[in-house]
Amino acid sequence: MLLPIHIIAGLLSIAAGAVALYAIKGSALHRRSGLVFVVAMLTMASTGALVAIAKQDPGTALGGALVIYLVCTALLTIRRTVAQARAALTGLMIMALAIAAAELTLGAIAARMPGRMFGHYPAAFYYVFSVVALLCAYGDARTLWHARLEPASRLARHIWRMSFAMWFATTSFFLGQAKVFPEPLRHMMGLRAIPVVLVLVVMFYWLGRVLLGRRRALPMSAPAPAR
Repeated sequence: MLLPIHIIAGLLSIAAGAVALYAIKGSALHRRSGLVFVVAMLTMASTGALVAIAKQDPGTALGGALVIYLVCTALLTIRRTVAQARAALTGLMIMALAIAAAELTLGAIAARMPGRMFGHYPAAFYYVFSVVALLCAYGDARTLWHARLEPASRLARHIWRMSFAMWFATTSFFLGQAKVFPEPLRHMMGLRAIPVVLVLVVMFYWLGRVLLGRRRALPMSAPAPAR
């Protein structure tokens, strides 16, 4: 029952994410498509993780958990100040550390297996995502330590985390689901990789505009006032 929900949410997240990624940051179109993207991604990641657990596929389940973490921290970054989100950010940081530890453990198991594979993934896969989760947790720790984010840092943190979640979705669909494409496209990995690469290109474009101080009218909404 979860698989159709997972597929529909995945397609919706790619469509909404593409609009949010290319739209001017802070515009009404960006905010509306971004909200759809958040709901769709959380639905896709959670159902995918549950399906993976049922199939005894811990690597995919951890990938779903990492996407949930990325989307939640990206949303909190733009909707709340560090002080307002301290408890949630602390919990999410612990979640990232747990994911990193689990990925590292699975990588060590895969390294001892024939072919250095465990489940569907090689040891290197687990090690790479262990490092990604650990770096995310480090970023959370720095944010909590400094208790604030400068405007450019806040936007950059929001952009790269949402974009990386989008990259997960596009990679899973365009590269991981070859069977859903027409027969000629199934063997054209380079063509199917174009959307995956474009997500990274657009992400770095926006990060460059923000971090190099060359953005033009990027009025991201300020965090909501404390109540």
